[in-house]
Amino acid sequence: MSTPPAQDRSAVQRVHEALLARNETVAAAESLTAGLFCASLASVPGASATLRGGAVVYATDLKTTLAGVSPELLAAHGPVSEPTAAALAEGIRSRCAATWGVGLTGVAGPDPVDGHAPGRVYLGLSDGLVTVVHELDLPGDRAAVRAAAVETAFRRLLARLGEHPLP
Repeated sequence: MSTPPAQDRSAVQRVHEALLARNETVAAAESLTAGLFCASLASVPGASATLRGGAVVYATDLKTTLAGVSPELLAAHGPVSEPTAAALAEGIRSRCAATWGVGLTGVAGPDPVDGHAPGRVYLGLSDGLVTVVHELDLPGDRAAVRAAAVETAFRRLLARLGEHPLP
């Protein structure tokens, strides 16, 4: 795979450096971004120290199988929802034994999915104690929505890391 498209390289690099300084790691469960978050972080030299791994959970059943999202939660809220993003972040963090979990689910387009317009993204971030979900409405075509979702994930993770200073 070549370099990921249109990323804010500084945010990716800064997340890596912040995790490295804290001796922490991250894992991601990615639906609409299909591995782009992990690929972006892996493009940073030394990423093996901070990236535990991830799962592409594009198919709804894989959200359960690979990330541990309960079938009941999926049945009640659907694959594109705030509770699903939270469960993705929590599940992948636990399954990959990472400090941080990132869950990305949404609609890249061009068509709506389950009543959600293209550009609707739910980003879950979990540190094992607190899980926060951000609801995003991102403009553009498929590629733009996916790239913006990943860029936002790095920026929001960087902000969360800043909220927890080093001991």
